[in-house]
Amino acid sequence: MTEPNNARPAAVITGASDGIGAELARVFAEKGHEVAIVARRGDRLEALADAIAAKGANRPTVVELDLLSDGAVEMLAARLAEAGLSVQYLVNNAGFGLMGRIADLDEAEQLAMIDLNIRALTALTLRFLPSVTATRGGVLNVASVASFMPGPGFAVYYATKAFVRSFSEAISHELAPAGVKVSCLCPGPVITGFQARAGMSFDGIMGAMKPALVPAEDVARQGYEGLMAGRRIVIPGAVNKAMVWSARLSPRALLLPLLGAAQVKRS
Repeated sequence: MTEPNNARPAAVITGASDGIGAELARVFAEKGHEVAIVARRGDRLEALADAIAAKGANRPTVVELDLLSDGAVEMLAARLAEAGLSVQYLVNNAGFGLMGRIADLDEAEQLAMIDLNIRALTALTLRFLPSVTATRGGVLNVASVASFMPGPGFAVYYATKAFVRSFSEAISHELAPAGVKVSCLCPGPVITGFQARAGMSFDGIMGAMKPALVPAEDVARQGYEGLMAGRRIVIPGAVNKAMVWSARLSPRALLLPLLGAAQVKRS
């Protein structure tokens, strides 16, 4: 489906019903962008849209959609066209993780994680890239500090985020001559609905880190600012930057058991 000639440029944010995605929607709206928010939970999206409008910004367009459903990308394109919107900024935030040994976790859920964290992100980027390029906009992909290291006890999730970071860095170089900004936001642990979905808790090593966690609203603001500044990688928080630096220097024989010990399942 083609966009109308008079389409309004917008920031389209997936996984916007909670956590970092919701905060990114608030930041983009606050900065004067037209916003479309996408997620499975329509009631939460409507509440978020109302809250943003109550602050004086334009009410975001709400798109209730499961990105794992058949034809989801084209359904999103159709909804945006109906709303008279073109994609200037694409924020790929939708994703989830599962904690546990791969042999113990459900196979279908692990493959769904790959489909959402990797396949859907890539499909959305490819589908909307012409519009992003035409408007000289940008792509913000949400990865994690997990993208810099292996993750025993969280193996598939960490691997998906490594793809997101590598993909983002590569296309940032490819698209720079066209004036398109691409940034990869790599937060550390943030207390959101992600933990409940993943089956994890802030105990043990993770609990000790809790005072240093960067709030979701600060992560979102730094992600927005990083994108607009054209920074390829955005790592919020000094502790998270130090974690990435130490992971790059540490021998895997030392790093793997430490990371494995950090993954604490919810009781």
